[in-house]
Amino acid sequence: MAKTMAVNAGSSSLKFQLLEMPAEQVLAQGLIERIGMDDAIVTIKYDAKAMNQGGRLDDQLVDDSNITISKDGQTRKYETVLPIKDHQQAINFMLQKLTDLGIIVDFNEITGVGHRVVAGGEWFNHSVKVTKAVLEKIDRLADYAPLHNPANAMGIRAFQKLLPDAVSVAVFDTSFYQTMPEENYLYAIPYQYYTRYGARKYGAHGTSHRYVANRAADMLRQPLKDLKVITMHLGAGDSITAVKDGKALDTSMGFTPLVGVAMATRSGDVDTSLIYYIQEREGLTNDQMLNILNKKSGLLGLSTISSDMRDLLAVYDTNDHARLAIKVFVNRIVKYVGQYIAEMGGVDALVFTAGIGENSAPIRQMIADKLAYFGVALDEAANQKRGEEIDISAKDARVKTLVIPTNEELMIARDVELFK
Repeated sequence: MAKTMAVNAGSSSLKFQLLEMPAEQVLAQGLIERIGMDDAIVTIKYDAKAMNQGGRLDDQLVDDSNITISKDGQTRKYETVLPIKDHQQAINFMLQKLTDLGIIVDFNEITGVGHRVVAGGEWFNHSVKVTKAVLEKIDRLADYAPLHNPANAMGIRAFQKLLPDAVSVAVFDTSFYQTMPEENYLYAIPYQYYTRYGARKYGAHGTSHRYVANRAADMLRQPLKDLKVITMHLGAGDSITAVKDGKALDTSMGFTPLVGVAMATRSGDVDTSLIYYIQEREGLTNDQMLNILNKKSGLLGLSTISSDMRDLLAVYDTNDHARLAIKVFVNRIVKYVGQYIAEMGGVDALVFTAGIGENSAPIRQMIADKLAYFGVALDEAANQKRGEEIDISAKDARVKTLVIPTNEELMIARDVELFK
């Protein structure tokens, strides 16, 4: 069977997953961090079965000091630290290591590469095969996602150089939101700014929301078009999306991923006049102010101690700032969920996903308690489970509450299959 690579390239990182398609079997997954530095970190996890498919014998690799093997002997993890100057070198190293580990025999086994691209603007309402014109548009959309699109484009070019015969597909975070009505994506500013500059809400995390919304429909054994679903992607970046009639109706993130609910280091919604007020009194440049809103606000800014929800929960009872940060986090989520219930005229299911959503029982409980009025109630025992696909609703709950681990890589791989 053919193999497909799902790729998420960051400015200094490369996250990937290699799948056998159309069986959707994960052969390997990994992360290369600190690209451009002398101490880049490479981690590749893979299954013994995948290694055997590559034609290598298990005992050939057991003595490699960079490889650890799980107690059951099935899962391997390769780790190393080395200088990696750029994405091209990172991808070359990764592909060669997949060969060395016996996961692939030849680069040509990889017949498709799907790339996560954050901003697709209004040009892309679905995934597309990468052409020269598509890549030029991804470059032009860098203003909409300056931290992401340039890195995404860099990853595409690097893979195309090493795998010129593989189908290359761009999967856009924003495409899921192209179904939103005008009243939900337009800002109440002069209309000319929309026509001139594309000033509107684009959203983010669309691939994640698309995946979990469809999985929710599968779990509830109903067509998605017949359901009203609110998906909550809660991690370092947080976004809430309303899905009605099988399509995205509204979402919390806006022109950029900065607005919406409070996040790990992003502020979420803030009165624009307050930003200018602070900027003037602190003598900050525009770039400095944006840096504060993107990297020093949210949980980190309010708690003054950490952007990690686990750290804050650990001192919830003893640290006033940590407790305040969590309360604000929950408050903003509840406000958006309530708004979307009103917009949709009800809700059938709530979905928690991403790092916090999948693993933090206390946060899920706090949010559910605030939404009890709408018929949300959790089963205490079920809610204690972490990282599982599970219905955590209480038996008498009028609204289903589901935990669904997101799988953006699988959605990317599925979209690649459409172009093979």
